[in-house]
Amino acid sequence: MAFLALGINHKTAPVEIRERVAFSPEQLVDALKQLCQRTASREAAILSTCNRSELYLEQETVAAEQVLAWLADYHQLDLDDLRACAYIHADDSAVRHMMRVASGLDSMVLGEPQILGQMKSAFAVAREAGTIGPLLGRLFQATFNTAKLVRTDTAIGENPVSVAFAAVSLAKQIFSDLQRSQALLIGAGETISLVARHLHDQGVGRIVVANRTLERASLVAEQFGARAVLLSDIPHELVNSDIVISSTASQLPILGKGAVESALKQRKHKPIFMVDIAVPRDIEAEVGELDDVYLYTVDDLHEVIAENLKSRQGAAQAAEELVAAGTEDFMQRLRELAAVDVLKAYRQQAERLRDEELAKARRQLANGSPAEEVLAQLARGLTNKLLHAPSVQLKKLSADGRIDALALAQELFCLDEGHPKP
Repeated sequence: MAFLALGINHKTAPVEIRERVAFSPEQLVDALKQLCQRTASREAAILSTCNRSELYLEQETVAAEQVLAWLADYHQLDLDDLRACAYIHADDSAVRHMMRVASGLDSMVLGEPQILGQMKSAFAVAREAGTIGPLLGRLFQATFNTAKLVRTDTAIGENPVSVAFAAVSLAKQIFSDLQRSQALLIGAGETISLVARHLHDQGVGRIVVANRTLERASLVAEQFGARAVLLSDIPHELVNSDIVISSTASQLPILGKGAVESALKQRKHKPIFMVDIAVPRDIEAEVGELDDVYLYTVDDLHEVIAENLKSRQGAAQAAEELVAAGTEDFMQRLRELAAVDVLKAYRQQAERLRDEELAKARRQLANGSPAEEVLAQLARGLTNKLLHAPSVQLKKLSADGRIDALALAQELFCLDEGHPKP
């Protein structure tokens, strides 16, 4: 048994690297199958969000370098560049890491709730791809149980602190009166829904939601009295938008420098505040070079988030203790399962020897041998066969100087100075 958690996150890699290591939803199933085929991994799952890309694996031997090489090759990255910002956790450390991630303890926003749903999605995709087996399956279930306990037994998730909340808080710092501003939201996922809710709560009266499909944009827009438009309408909407916040799963930029430059001319260079929460980025980095644009990426939100986390710090310690307990409990159960397999094999061997001796005894009785003699022979034969393999192995271990094995055998068979314990 060997678990491995390998990846990069917002603490170890800038957004420029994270967007290159990100997996799109369409890539995941094929990537999982390829990962298992090209490495020693028997089971695997991939978690890919705006703040992290992580691989969770179960292997006979932890071939971390092989997995890292596959990841670099898959995304066409230099292996040394990837190695410089990657982290690797093995066995109980990997278990603890997964539980911390699912509980929001390793997030940019301490205790943020979306990560647990993303972890569940990663599990579902891996199960669909056929790369989840009994061990990773048990680990994911234990991870979900621990994360749920953290949510219910601590205050880690209290108070509105999220990337969406931070983006809106930053907008409040730049615009004195949000009610007079128009916001253009690009995307229609959970993060954009949260942004729309926070903007609506702040009194922003004009919100436009742009998405690839009008139906999905309408589902978000109608909750907050907003308008739904298509991505192709963005250049027209930019002219009247003071706030632009984007979070899509697109692999290519949606908003380029030319479109923003054109909108600024029509706005007579009235400033635009932009936040690109997506990884890979939705807004070309060159847009930030324009004089009248204030462009922030997800990495720029640290300061705003930190200011709103003080109330959660006390709960974090309690959450860490729950994660430590969850890790220990899972590893103990796993060790017990390993013992069950050994005991099952030992019992099957003993029952086979018993059946052989019993069949021999029945033949002797059928041939007229005295019952008492047959019973005595049955007892001797079964005892000798049950003790033969352990006796041979103990003698060999003793000859090899394995005194520790002899002490272990003494404990295993409940022996005390050669006599059975009462």
